[in-house]
Amino acid sequence: MTDTNSMPAGGIMAIPGQIDPVPVPRAAVVDGVTPRADGRVDLMGLPRKRIAELFEQAGLDTKAAKLRAKQVFHWLYHRGVTRFEAMTDIAKTMRPWLEDRFVIGRPDIVEAQHSTDGTRKWLLRTADGHDFEMVFIPDADRGTLCVSSQVGCTLNCRFCHTGTMRLVRNLTVGEIVGQVMLARDALGEWPKGGGTMAGLDDEEDEGGYSADGRLLTNIVMMGMGEPLYNFDNVRDALKIVMDGDGLALSKRRITLSTSGVVPKMALCGEEIGVNLAVSLHAVTKDVRDEIVPINKKYGIEELLQACADYPGASNARRITFEYVMLKDKNDSDEDARELVRLLRHYNLPAKVNLIPFNPWPGAPYECSTPDRIRAFSNIVFEAGISAPVRTPRGRDIDAACGQLKTAAEKKSRAELERLYAEKEAELG
Repeated sequence: MTDTNSMPAGGIMAIPGQIDPVPVPRAAVVDGVTPRADGRVDLMGLPRKRIAELFEQAGLDTKAAKLRAKQVFHWLYHRGVTRFEAMTDIAKTMRPWLEDRFVIGRPDIVEAQHSTDGTRKWLLRTADGHDFEMVFIPDADRGTLCVSSQVGCTLNCRFCHTGTMRLVRNLTVGEIVGQVMLARDALGEWPKGGGTMAGLDDEEDEGGYSADGRLLTNIVMMGMGEPLYNFDNVRDALKIVMDGDGLALSKRRITLSTSGVVPKMALCGEEIGVNLAVSLHAVTKDVRDEIVPINKKYGIEELLQACADYPGASNARRITFEYVMLKDKNDSDEDARELVRLLRHYNLPAKVNLIPFNPWPGAPYECSTPDRIRAFSNIVFEAGISAPVRTPRGRDIDAACGQLKTAAEKKSRAELERLYAEKEAELG
C-alpha cells in the first residue's frame, strides 16, 4: 500500500487508474508562496501567521508585523479587497510599502457562463496558464459553490466527463481560496463597504459576519480533481474559509467529496472536520472496479469501514453517498437492496443522493429511466434511509455533476486567447 503521508507538499500522489498523472513543471511553492516574475508575494491563501512572517522578513519589527498581518487578513478575507490603498485603517505611508512588496491575487476569469436555471460556471486560469472551472448553484434556501482542487483529474471514473481529462497539477491554497473570493466578488457578497469594485465606508458595523442570509451559503469540494489527493492544500484552504475573522463559513456548511482515498479519510475528519461525501456509485466489486477504478486499490468494504470510523459522523452529521444512476449497470432492485444491506451492516448514519447520469459525447453509459430511479429510491427510503433524487442543474452549460471537463477543450486556443484578452481589456 502506498504511504500517502510521504507525498511531497504540493506534489501529486501515484494514483491507480488508466492514465498516470503527468505533472507540468512549475515554480516550487515554498511555505505557501509561489514565486512571481515581479518579485512580489501574493498573499491570497496565506494565514495570519504566515503573512506576519513575510512582513517581518520584509523589514517590520515583530510587533508591527503581527498588527499589520491582522489588519491585512481582515481586509483580504472579511472585506474582499484587492488593493492595499483601500485598507483605510493602515497608515497612508504604509500602503505603498505593501504595494511594492505584495499583491492580492485572484485566479483569472477566462469566461463566465450563466445557465437558464440560474447556475453559473466560470472558466478560470492559473498564473502559469492552466485552466479549471468552478460552479455556483442557487436554490430557494441556499447557494452552493462547487470548488475544484486540481487542474484535471486522474481517477478515470468511466461515467464522469471530468475524469477523461489528464491531471496537470494540484491547485495551490491561494487558487482554491481564490475561487471562493471570486464567487463572492461576482455575487456582491462582501460586507458593506467591502468588495473589490466598491469604495469603503469607515463607519461599517463591525458586528458578526456569517454566511446566513447570503447567496453563497455552502461549499462543496466536488469540482475538478480528487480533494484528498491534494490534502494539505485543501485542508489549509478550508481552514482559511472557516476562519471566524475572515470568510467565516461554518464547517457544517462545507462538504468534501472523495472517490475513496481511504488512508486520508480519517485525517480529513480530524484536521478539517467538514462533512463527508463519498462517490460510491456501485455496490458490487465488479461494477465499482469498472466505473470507479480506485476501487481496485481501496475496495468497498475498506471504504465503508473508513466511513464508519469517520470522526464526527452521527445522525446529526450523516455521511452522504453519491450514486449516479446508470441504465442496466447499477440501478436494479437488487442493487438497491444491497446498498441498504451494506449501509446497515456498517451501521452508517447515511444519506444517499441519487444522481441521474448526465450524458456527454462518447459516454459509455445511458441514464436510468425515471421510473427505474423512482423504484430504486423507494426501496432505499422504505428501509429508513433518505434517498432523494438530485435535480440536474446547469446541463446547458456543462455544469452538471460529472460534466466539468473544462470548456477550454471545446474551444480553439486562438478563441480562448481572444476571450482572455477581452477580459483583461475590460479590467483595464
